Amino acid sequence: MISLHGIERSFLVGDETVHALRGVDLDIAAGEYVSIMGPSGSGKSTLLNVVGLLDRPDGGRYELDGRDVTGLAEDDLARVRREKMGFVFQFFHLVSRLSAAQNIELPMMLAGIDPLERQRRLQQLLADYGLEDRARHRPDQLSGGQCQRVAIARAMSMKPAVILADEPTGNLDRHTGQEVMAVLERVHQSGGSLVLVTHDPEIGSRAKRRLRMRDGAIVGDERG
Repeated sequence: MISLHGIERSFLVGDETVHALRGVDLDIAAGEYVSIMGPSGSGKSTLLNVVGLLDRPDGGRYELDGRDVTGLAEDDLARVRREKMGFVFQFFHLVSRLSAAQNIELPMMLAGIDPLERQRRLQQLLADYGLEDRARHRPDQLSGGQCQRVAIARAMSMKPAVILADEPTGNLDRHTGQEVMAVLERVHQSGGSLVLVTHDPEIGSRAKRRLRMRDGAIVGDERG
């Protein structure tokens, strides 16, 4: 499903060039559960952003479902993201003025989904993620765990093939983080791919495949 070949990414920080990714080769099959771990600055989030088409590599090739997406125009990238990717972030990135239900519905509205279908999906998502009694609440009226469940429901609203999660438990207490991981793992068990960046070895060890990064390169790839 996901195939990276010699991916390079650099950033200019002041007068210094920082090599965030160095010749990364990576294949992720449909339905895999993969964690990406490593110290701060190892390239974990940069790799996730490249996989999620949120950032363009400086070199190398990215194939998604057999299609070279490396040089797609911005509109085409946005369409591929909308159709295939769901994103979950550490700080939720919910729209503060919208209710939980409106946040979940937003991607479907932007994609032009029929209103009746939007409502059908919305009601199912609210039920699936235990948010029916919080549907009208804004993010500032929700707990951290509830906000992350809203974010996961929003990510699932377009029925993506892969969920990309960047430190999804990093802003939560341990108990709530475990609950959020259980929700994400149910997504994986339903057939979707789950790619997770985490600094927490305990969270990372839950994945069936565990990548380790250092200095912009993958230095470990464990399965089982």
